[in-house]
This record gives sequence, structure tokens and C-alpha cells, in this order.
Amino acid sequence: MKTALASLALAFGLLGCAPGPQSATGFRLPDGNATQGKEVYNYIGCQTCHSLASEAAHQDVQDRMILGGEITRVKTYGDLVTSIINPSHKIAATVPESMKSESGTSLMEQANLNDRITVSELIDLVAFLQDQYEVVPPDVQPYLYYYK
Repeated sequence: MKTALASLALAFGLLGCAPGPQSATGFRLPDGNATQGKEVYNYIGCQTCHSLASEAAHQDVQDRMILGGEITRVKTYGDLVTSIINPSHKIAATVPESMKSESGTSLMEQANLNDRITVSELIDLVAFLQDQYEVVPPDVQPYLYYYK
């Protein structure tokens, strides 16, 4: 009886690990062209609210979101696609209040990018943005323990 209950509990536990209908498991768009992605970035006006880290030193970036630069966690393909097509899904704490609506959603939603760019343009834009990031180890000072 215990074995049957354990097997049943294991089966239900494994079912909980299966991807649900909202899962992104298996989702992958084809590789894009970063050069064409830069053209898309400029064409749709991303530079109105965003600056690239590689160019930020030469611009007034107050009230702009910096894209790219050194980060400690990989910006995955899924992270970037989601940020573009559903910008209010996850809003970073570093987003200036001037870039949020009164209800706290991203003003980027008002740009209606989903109606303005093709899937091919999205793919190229993501390829361009991925090239803007450099993953570096976190700057953490180890705590040294001293034994007496």
C-alpha cells in the first residue's frame, strides 16, 4: 500500500513538472541578422526612449533605458522577445518613472510594436540586442572567515 501511494505521489509530482499550455518550452525563432536588427532598432524609433550602452557615454541618457553593456546574467532570447512584445510583463526596478504610465505599465506598450514590425524584423532586432550585452562575473567581495 505504501508503495502504491508513493508511486501515485511521484506520478502527480512529475505531472507538476510537465510544461503547461502557457510554457515557452520548445519556443525558438530562427537566428536573425544583427546588422538588419540595428536598422530595425533605428527604423521603429527605439532610440527615442533607449540608448545603447556602447553609445551612452556620448549621449544625454537621463530618463532613458540603457540597453546592453555588462550584465551578470545572460539576456536570453526569450527575455528579449518578451521585453519587446510584452514590455509590461516584467518591469525592471531601474526603469525611470517617466517611462511608466500612471497605472505602472510600460509606456512602450503605447508604441504598439506588435502591430508595426514583422516577425522577421523582431528576429533581427533580438539578434542585434543580444550582441549588445556582455556577461561578466558579479563583482562580489568574498567574506573572509578567520578562525582563532
